[in-house]
Amino acid sequence: MSTKIKLVQQHQCFGGTVSYYSHSSSTCNIEMRFSIYQPPQAKSKSLPILYFLSGLTCTEENFMMKAGAQQFANKYGLILVVPDTSPRNTGIVGEDDNWDLGTGAGFYVNATKEPWKKHYQMYSYVVEELPEIIAKNFPIQPDKQSIFGHSMGGHGALICALKNPEKYQSVSAFAPIVAPMRSSVGQKVFTNYLDTNQEYWRDYDASELVLNSAFNRHILIDIGTADPFLAQKQLLPELFENACKKVGLPLTLRMLENYDHGYYFIASFIEDHIRYHAEVLN
Repeated sequence: MSTKIKLVQQHQCFGGTVSYYSHSSSTCNIEMRFSIYQPPQAKSKSLPILYFLSGLTCTEENFMMKAGAQQFANKYGLILVVPDTSPRNTGIVGEDDNWDLGTGAGFYVNATKEPWKKHYQMYSYVVEELPEIIAKNFPIQPDKQSIFGHSMGGHGALICALKNPEKYQSVSAFAPIVAPMRSSVGQKVFTNYLDTNQEYWRDYDASELVLNSAFNRHILIDIGTADPFLAQKQLLPELFENACKKVGLPLTLRMLENYDHGYYFIASFIEDHIRYHAEVLN
């Protein structure tokens, strides 16, 4: 039985449409939301698809409103899909208490601990359920799919690609948390969502995953030198860079002078990333 999706709102944009949908998720056991941009080419043919995973506190709306990505999705002939960052209104006590845990902070992992595990299955949602829904409802080429993201979502994009090299043709990230086992934000999340045995954490740490992943294609990462999370030792790009060097995985890590962590930074380099994925997908 196919999942019914409900159109919430729709807007004309660069000749195509930005649409927001909700649906009942069997993976997260609650209503979930996503946004999709279909460029005008989608009216006449199926297109490759590019998923964007957003950062902490964001929804399915932030990227669509702030990144300026639609003009480049039109230019390069890609469909963009942005899932929400977590389940919402689950009734879990304390889910709205912290910006970095619970609502808006799904971290794209499958929680194994109570009370989170019933709803917080964001990894499986992004990798399995959502692509199936998109393939059934929109004119995509399911064998041409790539992924990128920002901050928490940059981490999510990297782990999705590293764990599923057969599903994603390319991956890139803006200011990703690349070694969450060694950052205070990551340790807090993993302690709450996953088993306290740190061996289980490795399965969701990009700097650990890269050492044994079959993903063998080039990776692009951009980080601003004025990013406060870089200074606070939350991003730790050098650990991921060293891991890539160890296994010979090609990585372009660009440290961009004076850019910070937010959407002004993303908007400045969004075309680079969309072009990067389009060159692989097309």
